[in-house]
Amino acid sequence: MVARGQFRSMRAALHTTWVDGRRVERFAYVVGLVLLLSGIAHFGVFLVDGGPWQGPVSWRKPVTFGLSFGLTLITLAWVSTWIRLSDRVRTSMLWLFTAASVLEVSLISAQAWRGVPSHFNTETGLDRTIATVLAVGGGLILISVLTLTIAALRAGSVDQADVRLAVRSGLVLLVVALVFGAAMIARGTIAVRLGDPAVAYNTAGAFKPIHAVAMHGVLVLPGLAWLLGFTCWTGLLRYRVVQLGVAGYAVVALTVGIESVLEVSPLAAPIVADVVAGIGLTALALSGVIAVYGVVHFPTKDTNPVRTA
Repeated sequence: MVARGQFRSMRAALHTTWVDGRRVERFAYVVGLVLLLSGIAHFGVFLVDGGPWQGPVSWRKPVTFGLSFGLTLITLAWVSTWIRLSDRVRTSMLWLFTAASVLEVSLISAQAWRGVPSHFNTETGLDRTIATVLAVGGGLILISVLTLTIAALRAGSVDQADVRLAVRSGLVLLVVALVFGAAMIARGTIAVRLGDPAVAYNTAGAFKPIHAVAMHGVLVLPGLAWLLGFTCWTGLLRYRVVQLGVAGYAVVALTVGIESVLEVSPLAAPIVADVVAGIGLTALALSGVIAVYGVVHFPTKDTNPVRTA
């Protein structure tokens, strides 16, 4: 009964997030859902059409980009509600990230349907234009995320200490993911200009693991803090649990990041790296288990424990 009551409280809190959300936030949620559905639809196309999953021309790109951008857009709109910002900055940055996300997913999907690479493709004037627009879109995404991250790092930007740590850590990880994404584009572009597109696709992909791992910390860590908000634990105890989760995620990201820089696949990493990453994953998983235990056995009566800015 307690668990069912807490589930209702969580559902009510999410409903309140939608109802009380600003227009730009609700729009971002809807667009994010559309992008998620686009990724799922393209996976259906892959199942029907077949073809390689890897490589510069495959259905993998519209699938992964649709799912990743959709989830990240929804997450960023949600997390931004906890950050103290002027309405003008919040609105402009969310509109910018939303527009850039749609642009990226749309162009990558269009290139997949055309059967040509979306990145490092300079075969025709149209391909060069699309590659350039994708690079510009990536820059706009980085600008919007950096702006929100800097705002979150300001003193007094987020009220609750545990939520503040989770939001800041998640946004910093997202910046790391975007920086490695930009590095992938830069490496590939240089290789193409040197006349070897094959090298561009091979070398740029070395940063994919850290790019993927770091990108969704902005969902996992604030999600952990949000879950802990449904416990009656003290702020200090909630903060310690979030610290455990942040430490675990940081260890995993650092390990995968070093492997990516050294161009070592996580699937072929030395045993020491696997052990360190395993410790990080264990810490992260343990923080989640503790949060769920707290929600079930030490519930709060507050139906909306995490306050928005």
